Amino acid sequence: MSPILLAEQVLNGLQSGVMLFLMAAGLTLIFGVMGLINLAHGSLYMVGAFAAATVAGLTGSFLLALVAALAAAAAAGALVELLVIRRLYAKDHLDQVLATFALILIFSEGTRWLFGSFPLYLDIPEALSGTVTLPGGIAYPAYRLALIGVGVAVALGLWWLNARTRLGIRIRAGENDREMIAALGVDIGKLYTLVFALGAALAGLAGALVGAIQSVQVGMGEPVLILAFVVIVIGGIGSIKGALIGALLVGLTDTLGGVLLPELFKLFTDPASAAASGSAFASMAIYILMAAVLIWRPTGLFGART
Repeated sequence: MSPILLAEQVLNGLQSGVMLFLMAAGLTLIFGVMGLINLAHGSLYMVGAFAAATVAGLTGSFLLALVAALAAAAAAGALVELLVIRRLYAKDHLDQVLATFALILIFSEGTRWLFGSFPLYLDIPEALSGTVTLPGGIAYPAYRLALIGVGVAVALGLWWLNARTRLGIRIRAGENDREMIAALGVDIGKLYTLVFALGAALAGLAGALVGAIQSVQVGMGEPVLILAFVVIVIGGIGSIKGALIGALLVGLTDTLGGVLLPELFKLFTDPASAAASGSAFASMAIYILMAAVLIWRPTGLFGART
């Protein structure tokens, strides 16, 4: 494989990783602060994608589409937290899983009823539709580079929020001792709603951004949700830094495994068998990575030891 092609695949892995980070960051915030397993997080990713596609189709503005995705996903998240999730905090994880799985079905069928079963398409903005020539003669799509930039900006913004703001202090305190901050006068209900809406907005933003390079369709959030859970298990539940590192590891492993493993198997077998075997092992690579991390560090890379 040529160095240029390898560099392009590394960039693809980084782009995939930062989009996974947007999903995983919200998921790990919700689990870390609330102790809630939210299977409906992928549905909020879908809500953001459909809101963006609809607004872009009506206005032709990609920026307005992103604003709509953030607003729609955050509003849907706040509504879900107020009407459903709030009743689940005192329940065990099985009840949470069953209730949020029901939300997946409700969101999917509701979206199908509103938009139909055919996929929608979100156009890449004209300013980002070309390629950028990087050092070494690598021609890479400008939009995918922009996705990497957005992911880095969001990671820095979440770090600032978590480390430098009063809200961040309350979020970190809520992760450690919810009863104590409630006793100190913090409105824990409002904090939970705000955290849930923030996590939903991040998922909606990811859905809108990815919707421009994939089709926007019912059920698009479920495969991403599985990867997001893998990310937070690798990175450590409740850790934003862990979500970022874990997402990058998963993105690079998934992308490079799909390219390099078939080439590796060609050293031992014919091209057709190498392609089949390499693809099969590539699909397993992220789960092998997760297992290896958990054997070495059962709480994840940055999870708190108990």
